[in-house]
Amino acid sequence: MTVMTRFKNIFDAHAHYDDGWFDSDREKVLEELPQKGVCGVVNNAVDLKSAAKAIEFAERYPYFYAAVGFHPENLEDMPEDYLDRIAELTRHPKVVAIGETGLDYHWDIPRPFQQSVFEEQIKLSLDLKMPIVVHDREAHGDVFSMLRKYRPKALVHCFSGSVELMREAVRLGSYVSLGGVVTFKNARQSVEVASEIPLDRLLLETDAPYMAPVPFRGKRCDSSMIVYAAEKIAALRGLTVQELLDITAENARSFYQVVSVD
Repeated sequence: MTVMTRFKNIFDAHAHYDDGWFDSDREKVLEELPQKGVCGVVNNAVDLKSAAKAIEFAERYPYFYAAVGFHPENLEDMPEDYLDRIAELTRHPKVVAIGETGLDYHWDIPRPFQQSVFEEQIKLSLDLKMPIVVHDREAHGDVFSMLRKYRPKALVHCFSGSVELMREAVRLGSYVSLGGVVTFKNARQSVEVASEIPLDRLLLETDAPYMAPVPFRGKRCDSSMIVYAAEKIAALRGLTVQELLDITAENARSFYQVVSVD
């Protein structure tokens, strides 16, 4: 699926281009994204294998960066020395965050184990003075308990909480990223959050290849599709689409501490 855009300065704060959905044409997709206005992508790992892939892509494409960590759905084969191995990967100059990590109570994964691994990765992010990318699915209470306890430099990605929870995230110094969900017909909470979040704490993401916006819902998503979420949010905030893209790109550069390549 190709989306052409007249916009520039599109920074995708969270994607998964190592996913099998891109196996047939990944190189073509990644080579063409800058032509579609994309200036930055942070590819988030879910385990060591995907971390290696993210770093490989980051070495190949100037606009590409990696986050390394263990996702709560990927803990089954996690090695005992996983923290040391994540820490070693962060030595790469294009690794910009720990992630994604967090809690996912949608699936039947032992919660104490998830909580322990999440807490350990938060502590690692603090030790390394790196930002952390947080996954929060049906686990708001425990995720925010951890954020309150440690106050890491955090991005709560694909934010699904209420306006009140967004305000708590901002109070704790965290950032929030929104994506295609704001275009969904039933996305009342996401629209409310998009309408009220301080603009200096907002990032845009795709979670590619997932969460494609309307009119591509259910299809494969790529970073160029951020413009559909940007159009929705810009209209809510009384901004032009390019103004919103410029603001959120600058926020992403600040959060991840990267320099633009455009």
